[in-house]
Amino acid sequence: MHQLRLCLLLAISTIFSLQAQQPKTYNASEIYEAVQKLNVLGSVLYVAAHPDDENTRLISYMSNEVKARTAYLSLTRGDGGQNLIGPEIRELLGVIRTQELLAARRVDGGEQMFSRANDFGYSKHPDETLEIWNKDEVLADVVWAIRKFKPDVIINRFDHRRAGQTHGHHTASATLSMEAFDIANDASKYASQLELTETWQPKRLFYNTSWWRYGSQEKFDKLDKSNMLNFDVGVFYPSKGMSNNEVAALASSQHLCQGFGRLSQRGTQQEYIELLKGEPISEGNNVFEGIDVSWNRIEGGEAIGTILNSVETNFNFKNPASHLPELLEAYKLLQSIKDKHWKTVKTKELKTIIEACTGLYLEVSANTPTAAPNSEVKLNMEVLNRSTVSIDLVSYKLSTLESGNAKNMTLSSNQKLNFEEGITIPNNSNYTTPYWLNTKSTLGMYNVKDQSLIGLPETPRAVFVAFNLLVDGTPLTITKPVIYRYSKPDKGELYRPFEIVPIVSASLGHEVYIFENDHQKEIEVTVKAGKDNVEGFVQMAYPKDWQVFPQKQKIDIASKGDIQNVIFTVIPPKHQSEGLLTPMVNIDGEFYTDKIIEIDYAHIPFQTVLMPSESKVVRLNIEKEGSNIGYIEGAGDVVPESLRQIGYNVTIIKPEQISPENLDDFDAIVVGIRAYNIVDDLVFKQRFLLDYVKEGGNLIIQYNTSRGVKVDNLAPYDLQLSRDRVTDENAVVRILEPNHPILNFPNKIGVQDFNGWVQERGLYFPNQWAKEFTPLLAANDKGENSKEGALLVAKYGEGNYIYTGLSFFREFPAGVPGAFRLFANLLSAGKQKESTLKN
Repeated sequence: MHQLRLCLLLAISTIFSLQAQQPKTYNASEIYEAVQKLNVLGSVLYVAAHPDDENTRLISYMSNEVKARTAYLSLTRGDGGQNLIGPEIRELLGVIRTQELLAARRVDGGEQMFSRANDFGYSKHPDETLEIWNKDEVLADVVWAIRKFKPDVIINRFDHRRAGQTHGHHTASATLSMEAFDIANDASKYASQLELTETWQPKRLFYNTSWWRYGSQEKFDKLDKSNMLNFDVGVFYPSKGMSNNEVAALASSQHLCQGFGRLSQRGTQQEYIELLKGEPISEGNNVFEGIDVSWNRIEGGEAIGTILNSVETNFNFKNPASHLPELLEAYKLLQSIKDKHWKTVKTKELKTIIEACTGLYLEVSANTPTAAPNSEVKLNMEVLNRSTVSIDLVSYKLSTLESGNAKNMTLSSNQKLNFEEGITIPNNSNYTTPYWLNTKSTLGMYNVKDQSLIGLPETPRAVFVAFNLLVDGTPLTITKPVIYRYSKPDKGELYRPFEIVPIVSASLGHEVYIFENDHQKEIEVTVKAGKDNVEGFVQMAYPKDWQVFPQKQKIDIASKGDIQNVIFTVIPPKHQSEGLLTPMVNIDGEFYTDKIIEIDYAHIPFQTVLMPSESKVVRLNIEKEGSNIGYIEGAGDVVPESLRQIGYNVTIIKPEQISPENLDDFDAIVVGIRAYNIVDDLVFKQRFLLDYVKEGGNLIIQYNTSRGVKVDNLAPYDLQLSRDRVTDENAVVRILEPNHPILNFPNKIGVQDFNGWVQERGLYFPNQWAKEFTPLLAANDKGENSKEGALLVAKYGEGNYIYTGLSFFREFPAGVPGAFRLFANLLSAGKQKESTLKN
């Protein structure tokens, strides 16, 4: 288990992180805005491929200015991206980016949806994307999103006509949206969905275009825009004290793991959308032209609209509770509406407004953040009516109990009531974990069979309490999830979700264990109790040509949350081999093989992820020279730990520590991924690194993005980064200089060392370099010209400058043997003479 914390966060984002952790409350201005939105029965669905693809300016404008119900459908959860704030990649990164999207929607007022598509990394063409994704299943998910959300208007972020000119995921998202628009109303398509929803036909589909689509503002200005609508999204919201663009910037800044923290913007700004499908618009910029988005839209809605429009027109900012008689009357009328969709949507909105107007506070806090099935948990319920309105608590019902508890108590104004309830977590309770990770995924798809879960941003909470109330005589049920509320002296009041966990979990210290020879290693297993008094034993599942001793280890843990560490001796074979090592905890004859991963960052709620506890074990045939490595960290990666696994002494060098006297003792210095994009101090320290090379040092620079390089002299000679990349992890690698020392010492590198790579060969390769550089490798994706900038070496003074865009940061956690062997050669550059002298 590892706990990960964000050390540095934008101060402005921290304001909103508080709302990510604690229950939402509303001030008078927010209640008024909710009433305005209640009176609009129109919906907009924004469609793109990844977290951070969405145009928060337009989403915020549609939600806060137009007051439409607005949602963002991100086809993926962004698992294939990079992480600037920590070491999580792949599935765990997808969990973080999901929560960052939800944080963004809390700011801009939108809702969030997903498909089952797995972000497998950069794709150069939508045809490749749709081959790796299951096109039919992803299209089904887009149709499902349309049928569930029922948008009047769909807006695509990307252009379906640009195949091969941008990320294949981007173009695929637009193509699928176009196709789904045409079939969502066809009952013969994905007919099984209609057991839970009904067909729907959106009115129009747009493409959110801009000058960058056409190369320059000048070209865009000359364009015929007769088929486009435009909006000034720079409008100011007095009730918020912010402009729309400031709201949008705050929303976008929630994407911290992708480096999207940015300054807010103000002033007028035009957004354009191009009509692609549906009914033309005759005049103006009304995306809902021809659609009645008032309460008159639904049968029986006129009377409700009359009441609620009066509330909006005469809103009492000093005492919103004065509107409760009208709001309750509208609520009662709404319950007889035949239109199930709008009844559900508007009932939820109206209940939230009624709750806010009363200042009603309902909270259910557990005495522990986690509990295992069959465990007892104490709940503290706080019930408070902060208005003068007559409210009775009739009863409450816990989701874990068959029947409710009758109370029939009047909630006197501002008189808090507390109830304690003991519950037992049912044995058949599902563990709290992202539902899309419950079963093994493919490269392109998450495996989710439950149609009701598909598209949801997160797993519904399993333990909650329904409070049955009479508000001024009107029955109202408000449901609250169980949370864990606590405090810390240096942070104050804090909230965490309440989680259901296994009675025991087990974890290994590393994702990969590298054996550089046939010597045995002691491997520690950490067993954590999910309840009191856990007794049993641990054994290992391991590859058949390996050995593990002892066969079993006893565990006996008295208290929930405590851990017990046990040591197993693992003996590798004599030959190169790889496989999986899995701790198996036996409790009363049942095996538990999962680990619990906790993700704790300030800007998103605490996340508990349950995943199979397995580590890759690799017996390598590897040689190396030198032992002391200095590492300058960039964006989060596990390269230092991976190098320690093969016997190097790795010292983390802080930017302020970069000086001639601190560099001399290292056999090599490695600069982490994207360090030159994010570490400001390298502007001043680069000269020391280049001097280190000149004096005989060995410097390895890992990839940086081509935009935002902070130094002018990335290398001692001319070196130009590009966006060149090889996304096919199985692309043929050609060795350009087979006799070069780096490919021969101390390990002989051949094409077999590029077997088993994951996600990609590499990214952001240089495409221009001075004659002093020697390119060693070449590869390319299908149909493209050769990319020769993956690994460049130059002699500078007495030392070696090496630049590589190869994705070692992905290969090391996957335990790819050839990646370790090649990197050992990079670290050993220039030491062939020393080795000869030793011998």
